Amino acid sequence: MTLSAHDRARRIKIILFDVDGVLTDGGIWLIPVPVGSDGATTKMVEAKGYNAHDGTAISLARLGGMKCGVITKRISETVALRARDLKLEFVYQGEAFKMRPIREIMEKESVTLEEIAYVGDDVIDLPVMRACGFAVAVGDARAQVKAEAHYVTPNIGGHGAARDAVEFILDAKGVLNECIEAYIDETNPISPSMDIGKGGDLA
Repeated sequence: MTLSAHDRARRIKIILFDVDGVLTDGGIWLIPVPVGSDGATTKMVEAKGYNAHDGTAISLARLGGMKCGVITKRISETVALRARDLKLEFVYQGEAFKMRPIREIMEKESVTLEEIAYVGDDVIDLPVMRACGFAVAVGDARAQVKAEAHYVTPNIGGHGAARDAVEFILDAKGVLNECIEAYIDETNPISPSMDIGKGGDLA
């Protein structure tokens, strides 16, 4: 029997995201920054833009009992900073073959592939999307990726696509409204501790 997207989403315990093109719009800015006392030498610093709606999505996912993480081929300090802001449970950078960290997460968390969701946008994401329980493509993913996804988000990468994926899963589980109410409840000690937005403050 072929499972529906809702049936697949209902089983998810861990949701993992690609970064470039999923949590960002795919743009990568390389900015020259002066170094040294005279400023004559420069180094290139990488910058990315993230969406606050997606930050809230991580908080909602956690309130819904899920763990979250990123798997990306690139290595960037901006990813590490954003991951610290969001207190992500899993952060894998420099991963050209993304099933390797998937297997590590499965062993560490004692979960099955059916309990893992993955959100991607490009062909590097296909091996994981083909294997995991719930494969999500962002709205502007490559055609090959959309063709193999169980769900395609209404929004594009970097513009709320991660939020779409999380809300779809929480809705399938029947807890979306409950999680939203918990997030805005000032007596809830959990939500204020997540996505506190220190803008890269490492303290």
